[in-house]
Amino acid sequence: MRPITAFYAILSVAASAAAQSTKLEILSPAFHQFEGGPAMPGLPYYRDGERLFFSCQVAGYKANEKDSVALNWTIRIVDEAGLALAPPESKSLEAELAPEDKDWKPRILYQVELPPTADCESCLVILHLTDKIGGSQASREERFAIRSKDVELSKELAIRNFRFLRGEEDGAGLSVAAYRPGDEVWARFEITGFAHGEKNRIHVEYGLSVYRPSGKLLYQEPKAATAEEISFYPKRWAPGMLSLKLDAKLPLGEYPIVIEVRDELRKQRAEARFVFQIE
Repeated sequence: MRPITAFYAILSVAASAAAQSTKLEILSPAFHQFEGGPAMPGLPYYRDGERLFFSCQVAGYKANEKDSVALNWTIRIVDEAGLALAPPESKSLEAELAPEDKDWKPRILYQVELPPTADCESCLVILHLTDKIGGSQASREERFAIRSKDVELSKELAIRNFRFLRGEEDGAGLSVAAYRPGDEVWARFEITGFAHGEKNRIHVEYGLSVYRPSGKLLYQEPKAATAEEISFYPKRWAPGMLSLKLDAKLPLGEYPIVIEVRDELRKQRAEARFVFQIE
């Protein structure tokens, strides 16, 4: 899914002259947890998929003889390898200054949805500003971090962090994967090591087979789910989930589940075996 962005400026009542500074400057940069919220202290960090909010002010711009101001700016956000996290955004601000105000500093507000699965301890917001009337330029870089789920990456297709759950919304896995006849078995895992095609396209499928304690096949679904999508920023891993309603008459014992994952772009497969108990 293409990240959704918003980028705009708040204009106060304009001043009759440009800001007091004679040099074009980007002042008071700040990250926010939500729109209009307080500045985040230290190195700001967001969760992957969360919305980032950034603001700053502009000083030192020039006005023409008609007391008009014209500014252009572009913002980019990149990870620590310099790879763009979202498409760049560019905007213009043109305003007529009023004589009764003196210290107007245009305020730039930027917000963007961060890509899912991104993980970066030294991401950058890069702002470039141009005063079209004065001809001067200014740039500024500000660091922030994105934290994602802890998934061990792989060069080959792999299943990571498989955990049985008591319910669909549970976060932590069960320490003992034990259920009763008639229960519903839930599990989550992550898939990594798949190929990326054009426009960061991925095409991953997985299926499952459940076996009785005797080793005989109890249930099979060769194509349980498919993740086929494109994204601006390459996905590091894809989530997987399964649920299985247990028959109330199933005998007690250990029931293996075999998960088979297929990468349709690279034509590779991987499988892993996990066991739950009915007791």
